[in-house]
Amino acid sequence: MTVTADEVTDAGAGQVDWLHIAREMADDLATDAVEREQAGKLPLDEVARLRESGLLTLLAPAEHGGGGADWRMAYTVVRTVAAADGAIGHLLGHHYFLCFTARFFADPARAARVEREATEGQWCWGGGIASHEPPLILTPTASGCLLNGYQRYATGVGIADRLVVRAARYGTGEPLAVLVDPTHLGVVSGSSGDTFGQRLAAGGAVEFDSVPVAADDVFGSLSPDEGVLSPFASLAVPTARLVSAQFCLGIAEGLLDEVHEHGRAVRSPWQPFSPQPWPGSPPQDPYALTVYGELAVVARAASALAEQAVDALLRGLARGEDVDDEECAEIAVLASVAEAAASRAAQEITNRALEVVGVEAASMRHGFDRFWRDARTHSLREPAAHRLREIGDYFLNGTHPSFILPA
Repeated sequence: MTVTADEVTDAGAGQVDWLHIAREMADDLATDAVEREQAGKLPLDEVARLRESGLLTLLAPAEHGGGGADWRMAYTVVRTVAAADGAIGHLLGHHYFLCFTARFFADPARAARVEREATEGQWCWGGGIASHEPPLILTPTASGCLLNGYQRYATGVGIADRLVVRAARYGTGEPLAVLVDPTHLGVVSGSSGDTFGQRLAAGGAVEFDSVPVAADDVFGSLSPDEGVLSPFASLAVPTARLVSAQFCLGIAEGLLDEVHEHGRAVRSPWQPFSPQPWPGSPPQDPYALTVYGELAVVARAASALAEQAVDALLRGLARGEDVDDEECAEIAVLASVAEAAASRAAQEITNRALEVVGVEAASMRHGFDRFWRDARTHSLREPAAHRLREIGDYFLNGTHPSFILPA
C-alpha cells in the first residue's frame, strides 16, 4: 500500500489506519524474513517498502505533509514491525527517535525547517547520539563547521539519507546534536556484517573527515550539566528508552507467535511417542503448557509496564515547555522500568520458547535463532543493569536519573 503526503493531508492523520499499514508491512516482511536475515544484505529494498508505505514520515506534522501521528502510534508500529523482522523494527525505531531530535534540541524555526525538508525528501534517518560514544569534534569555520572523528556504532549508516550524531564543540567540549549529509565524500561508513544479530539494521562504524556542516544543522546542546537543557528536552531520554522497550516486546511477541504456530503443527518434543500428536488437536504436554503460561505472564507484565510509561510520556510531551523536572524524572524512571522489564522478557522468551520447540529449533530453515540473536545483541548494547541502578537510586534516594542517551 502506498500512502502519499497529499493523501495524508487530505484525509487527516486520524483517518489513516497506520496500524493496518504496519500490519501489512509486517506481513510482507515476514514472508521472507529468514532468507533476508541469513543473506545479511543492506536493507535497501526494506527501506524502500517503508518509504512507499508512508511509515517513514509517520511522526512528521500533517501541515508539513507527514502522518501527524503521535508517539503511541509510532511505538505500536515499531513493535508490530519488530515482531516480523527485528532488525527492521530496530532500524525504524531509531529512525523515529532521530527524526524527532530537532524538536527536542533545536529551536522551533529550525526544527520546522528540518521536518519540512525531511518530509519532502522522505528521509530515512540514521546515526546515534549515545552518551557513551566518544564525541566527534565539531570545529567552527568562517562558513559553518567541520566535523571530524570516528563513531564506533551507528544505526542505519549504510542506507540513511541523513545522520544525527553527537559532536563536541572544539575548544569548549560542549556535546551537540548535529545533522549530517552522509553522501559527502568525507563520510565513510563501515560494515555491520560481523554482528551476529540485527544484521539488517545497516549499523556499523562511521568516520568523518572534514565533513562540512552548516551552522543551521547544529541542533543544540546535549550537555547533562544542570540547567543547560530544558525539562522538555530531557524527555528525549525516556522517548528513546521506550523505543528500546517496544523493540524488545516486538521480538518477544514475534517469537511466541511463531513458536505457537509451529507447536500446533508438530508432536511434543517431550512426548515423542505419544499416541496423540499435536496436529489438529490442542497441545496437552504439561511442561509445554507451563512454559507457555510463564512466558505469557512475562510478556503481558512487560507490556503493561510499557503502556503505563507511554501514557506518562505522552502527558509530558503534551505539556511541552511547561513540564517540570520532577515530572520528567518520574517519566524517565517509568521508561527505565519498562525498558528493563522488556529486555528481560525478550531474553527469557527467546531462550525458553526454543526449549519448548526442542531440537527442531536448531534448524536454520525456521530461523527461530534470529529472535534470540537480535535480542541478545540489543541487550549487549543496552545492559539492563544500568537502568536498574538508576531505578533503585530514584526510589531509595530520590535521585533524578542522569541525562544519558541510549545507543
